[in-house]
Amino acid sequence: MFRPKRNTLVKRLWKQRILNYFAEDEASCSLENQEDLEMKSAIHSMLKRLKEPQLERLVQAVETHGADISGCVLVPRGDLRFGRQTSAPHVLCCRLWRWPDIQQPFELKRLNWCQTVNDPLYICCNPFHWSKLYKPESPPPPYSRYPQEPLKSNDLATSEPVSTETGGTNQYGSNFSHPPGNSSGTLSSQQPWCTLAYWELRSRVGRLFPVHKNAINVFYDLPHGDGLCISALTNTEKIRNNSILQTRQKIGLGVTLSKEEEGVWVYNRLQFPLFVNSPTLDLPNTRPLTVHKVLPGYSIKIFDYEKSKCYQCLEEIKLSDGPFNHHAVRISFAKGWGPKYERQCITSCPSWLEVMFSVNR
Repeated sequence: MFRPKRNTLVKRLWKQRILNYFAEDEASCSLENQEDLEMKSAIHSMLKRLKEPQLERLVQAVETHGADISGCVLVPRGDLRFGRQTSAPHVLCCRLWRWPDIQQPFELKRLNWCQTVNDPLYICCNPFHWSKLYKPESPPPPYSRYPQEPLKSNDLATSEPVSTETGGTNQYGSNFSHPPGNSSGTLSSQQPWCTLAYWELRSRVGRLFPVHKNAINVFYDLPHGDGLCISALTNTEKIRNNSILQTRQKIGLGVTLSKEEEGVWVYNRLQFPLFVNSPTLDLPNTRPLTVHKVLPGYSIKIFDYEKSKCYQCLEEIKLSDGPFNHHAVRISFAKGWGPKYERQCITSCPSWLEVMFSVNR
């Protein structure tokens, strides 16, 4: 069916599939094996349509678990049939190599580096060009709400993003940010749509990082990374706190922040959960805000422009859990905070990110 090289590539792909280990008896084992064979037949049918360079691209993405952001893998649109089931090709690939429980296209969100959003004929089947949509727990679990602290008088809402811990902007001072303009200088006077501040416990590390591009990666240490590199901000030799050192290592591929028409999304590229706190993920005047646990591979809309606009018309929200700004989002890497944990406040988390949005889009 395949030439020797293609056959080798297909075998490597099949070896990387995510297996289900839920069979408890021989009947269910037989059923699972049958479904496995039917899915294998459908996948082989799809892979026959791929040219060799695309097949190699898919192998690269699957074997590196998305560490290398490879290009799109194009397959004609139209459901594939295996046994009594049908599935869209990109859903089947995500089910085979990322999430065995995925069933429908609406459970997935295309990531910003995928280039086929407007293609009417083809769909991208690179499973690392997709993320799983976050679904809020209902009702929220008991660990999701943090205790209130006394209000601070410096909880500000300004037209510029301001770190409420320092009160300063330092927006264009980062040695690690991409240039605020292009070669023609047309973007140099534009305000960044958000500014990032990296924190360890109660201390901000490095300067504020202005973001002008529509997408930004925040990662620990990658040789070809493009974005905010945490290891470039930090000095490991001066840190004696084991919790900080261990959490830094867990950041790995980090997160991707993507500015879209309706709001800002974060995609969790870690192998560990993120914990997110945002004013627009709650009803207005909610006291206190909810902390959302976002699993690896999931995306969540952390800031909604329309909601934020409506909230500005209501009474100003004033909460305090360490530094707080109602145009800001806090993201903790791998460590949660709240009643379930020893860490009651985000300023007790060893490694976290503050994302401060400009008021205007």
